[in-house]
Amino acid sequence: MGVAWAVLLLGLWMWGRDSTEGTGGSVPMTGDVAAVGRPPAHPLPPAHAPLPSARPKSVEIEAARVRAPVVASGLDSAGALKPPSYKQAGTVGWYRAGPEPGSAGAALLVGHLDTRSKPAVFHGLSHLKRGETVRIARTDGTTAEFTVENVEVVATERFDARRVYGARARNRAELRLITCGGRFDKATRSYTANVVVSAYLTGTSGQPRHPVGAAGGDSGRHDSG
Repeated sequence: MGVAWAVLLLGLWMWGRDSTEGTGGSVPMTGDVAAVGRPPAHPLPPAHAPLPSARPKSVEIEAARVRAPVVASGLDSAGALKPPSYKQAGTVGWYRAGPEPGSAGAALLVGHLDTRSKPAVFHGLSHLKRGETVRIARTDGTTAEFTVENVEVVATERFDARRVYGARARNRAELRLITCGGRFDKATRSYTANVVVSAYLTGTSGQPRHPVGAAGGDSGRHDSG
């Protein structure tokens, strides 16, 4: 029932919680930051060079049963990132003031864990494992393919925003997928942690569109989704 929503504060990647009551589901957690996915025997692929700027349209994560539209999110009057509404529990929010998925830096995608009556778009995020694939369809006609590097459950009371959301390597296109996690605390009516999936660009598919006579293409004039 409801969801403890993680919010981005202006100037810092800091996360808060909503005051709605949750379904009571939990995510395994050991210590402040716990790896949920375990590394496979094979090494991860090399990073792909960052792509030209283009907004995200949709996200597909086969292993987590995610196939959802992406909408641009900004900040509200309190300096917090506006999440998709509960009526859009199947939609993912992208922080439009940060990098686009596929561009250099760490792009941020956020989604609800649950609603008052059912699981939401990122309910299966904690089940992802190192080496699995996240695909982001972009407005230029390309699909950015990311490989999961690690999955963590980060306790809110000791949240190191710079470590969690900062880029792990220079000149690399990275992705953070975030939802609520840990245990639902009925006293505070919030979850005790956030699930953070870190991934990096390892491939691309599709041909970029370059409309004749349209400077800059279609990547900067309209919202995605």
